[in-house]
Formats: sequence, C-alpha cells, structure tokens
Amino acid sequence: MKLLNGKTAIITGGSRGIGKGIAEVFAAHGANVAFTYSSSVASAQELEKHLETLGIKAKGYQSNAANFDEAQKLVDDVLTDFGSVDILINNAGITKDNLLMRMSEADFDKVIDVNLKSVFNMTKAIQKTFLKQRSGSIINMSSVVGVKGNAGQANYAASKAGVIGFTKSVALELGSRNIRCNAIAPGFIETEMTANLNEDTVAGWRQSIPLKRGGTTEDVANACLFFASDMSAYVTGQVMNVDGGMLT
Repeated sequence: MKLLNGKTAIITGGSRGIGKGIAEVFAAHGANVAFTYSSSVASAQELEKHLETLGIKAKGYQSNAANFDEAQKLVDDVLTDFGSVDILINNAGITKDNLLMRMSEADFDKVIDVNLKSVFNMTKAIQKTFLKQRSGSIINMSSVVGVKGNAGQANYAASKAGVIGFTKSVALELGSRNIRCNAIAPGFIETEMTANLNEDTVAGWRQSIPLKRGGTTEDVANACLFFASDMSAYVTGQVMNVDGGMLT
C-alpha cells in the first residue's frame, strides 16, 4: 500500500544522508519529490534518475534554504514544476562543533542560519499554499541534542532546540486550518558523515544505546512517512525521538 500516492513533497538537504533516505522512502510510497542540494550537482542528478525509476516525478534544485529570498523562489519554482505541494520536510543541517570557549561567532551564526532560520524561511514560504488548500504536513528535523544538549555542540543544540519550539508554535497557529507540524529528533544515525569516524568511537556509541545499534536513514524516513501520511491525521505539535532508546 502506497501511503503518499499522488502527493508532492519538498525535502531540503535531500541529496545525501537522512534527506536522501527520506526521498527514497517517499518515492517508494508514491510521492513526487522536489529536493534541494547545496553543491553536489552530480549526486543530485543521480538521485533524480534513481527516484524516477520508482515511477514518480523527481527534481533537484540548487538552493540555500538559509536565504529568505531563495526559499521563497524555491517554493514558487516547485509549484510551477509540480503544480502543488502537500508535504514540507525541513531537513537541511550542518554542524560546526567546538567547545564554547573556542567557538567563533561565525560558527555560531552559520549553524543557526542553516539549521533554524531555514526552517522559518521554508515554512513561511509554503504557508500561503497550505492555508489556501487547507491542508499540509510540515516535518522539521531536530535532534536528540536539541532535547538534552551536548558538550561541544552549543550552537547545534541551540538550533535544534529552537526547531522544537518553532514546531510547537506553528502547530498551534495553523492547526485550525488542518495544517500539521511535527518534529523528529534522530539519535546516532549512521550516514556518510559518520562513516569517517573512528570505529572504536562508533562501537562505544552503539553500546550506550539500548537497542545496541546506530539508526539507519530508513529508520528516520519511516518516522517522516508516518507524519507525512494520513496515518498521523490527528497528530500535531509532537517531537518523535528516533534514537534506539538513547533518551529513555
């Protein structure tokens, strides 16, 4: 059963990692996929082709969600190309980790811009469309770090905690128009980025997780699928931890 048949989703930061995993699961469930990427044209084109083999329409857009005007243009372009949008996934994110005493102002600002301001920009840009059609699902990517904090990640934790506050506020503002807004807080998810980490460090992390493994991009994508589909029609303003029990 395809849970998203005929729906169109925008996924920011969709060409690799968690974003790519979401794009693949959504396409498999019948959704047309518009995704953004920052620099890798080749991997974006490759993903486009791969998604289209699943029988849906897919298109990558080189766009910076942290820029207010670019976010608005992206939504306009997607509406022109696809005709409608039903789901927005604010997934674009970066880290610039350092202890607070060594963290530069630039590294703080950049993480807030990409991880938090982009969520405001994209939600603001899509809001008019969702209000007009009196439906829409917004899914914002937070993190377990946004829930509990983490040494060396004050900027990242602040941005991801901000995403949770933003999510709950939007859910309250737009609920009466049948627009839902939820957040997902992934734990240790094994992606291209974590593949470069020291194997002993990764093994230590796995041992500290009750389910004794890192998460997959598909684990996060399946949570997104629930929030995007009618299965969660009465769920809004929630944060789902996808963390193998890390925060239990």
